[in-house]
Amino acid sequence: MAGGGTRTFLEPDHYEASLGQAQIQALILPRDKFRARLTWAELHNLQVLRCEEDAPRIAYVQFAPGLAFVTFSADSGPLPVWRGTEMQAGDIMFHGRGERLHQSTPGPFVWNVIAMDPAQLEYYGRALSGTPFSLPVEGRTLQPSRRIAVGLRRLHARICRLAETKPKVVSHFEVARAIEQGLIEMLVICLTTVRARADGHVKRRHARIMVRFEEVLAEHLSQPLRMPELCALVAISDRTLRLCCAEFLGMSPTQYLLLRRLKEVRRALRDAKPHMVNVAEVARRFGFAELGRFAETYRATFGEAPSTTLQRIPGMRLPVR
Repeated sequence: MAGGGTRTFLEPDHYEASLGQAQIQALILPRDKFRARLTWAELHNLQVLRCEEDAPRIAYVQFAPGLAFVTFSADSGPLPVWRGTEMQAGDIMFHGRGERLHQSTPGPFVWNVIAMDPAQLEYYGRALSGTPFSLPVEGRTLQPSRRIAVGLRRLHARICRLAETKPKVVSHFEVARAIEQGLIEMLVICLTTVRARADGHVKRRHARIMVRFEEVLAEHLSQPLRMPELCALVAISDRTLRLCCAEFLGMSPTQYLLLRRLKEVRRALRDAKPHMVNVAEVARRFGFAELGRFAETYRATFGEAPSTTLQRIPGMRLPVR
């Protein structure tokens, strides 16, 4: 059923969960106080999202294999780093099925998403272009002309404005069908007529290393792993792992692991019942043995003491509508 709306989030976990409803799994690590606004429109054959974020952050994103995803930045503002490469103005990402990759942003940022059933996209691609069309096995960075890029962004922005200001209009069958057809036509033009920027062998290898790095971290979040242990588990040299993390994340492997573990502590404290757990218990669960140093690092990262997170009133944790 067609429809749309908008929502503001103050907790990255709730924002992540909302993206998950669009079949985008995202692990988001804010580098500052977090605030995001998500606008969505659900049409007949596709979903449209606008993700507005107020602060720099790192994200590990996984797209569901059951949908085809296209993402692109807003017209202005800082450009993100996708898969270790800084995007250029006008770039459009055509993601591979089930692609997993890193995205980092240097400041406030808006990224736009179009998700569509792969069979439908391939059907429209063939019908509208008159040539064979299939989804890429690996993600591509497309570099359309300014005219095509502006046209796609304008249609996307128009749909998001309707979803935000007049959601009932978006839910109207004929309106949803009309705006969807216009967006699909522009999307197919973009995907079938523009050139892709090729990633070299080294870049693709580094992307695979970073996915393996994330898999290792997910299995060992309760352990304060040091570089020799990390390198052994990822099966890569110290130099290469440091190079990849600097390229994809803008920080060292151990710094990123620390942020991942702190995020898990924050999530556990936020969701716990204060009378049933204590800060020391949760900190030790994720490998923080020196509680004084842990508390200082936690405060420096999140701007509040861990005890404040634990004692927060549940209603304060809900997204703001």
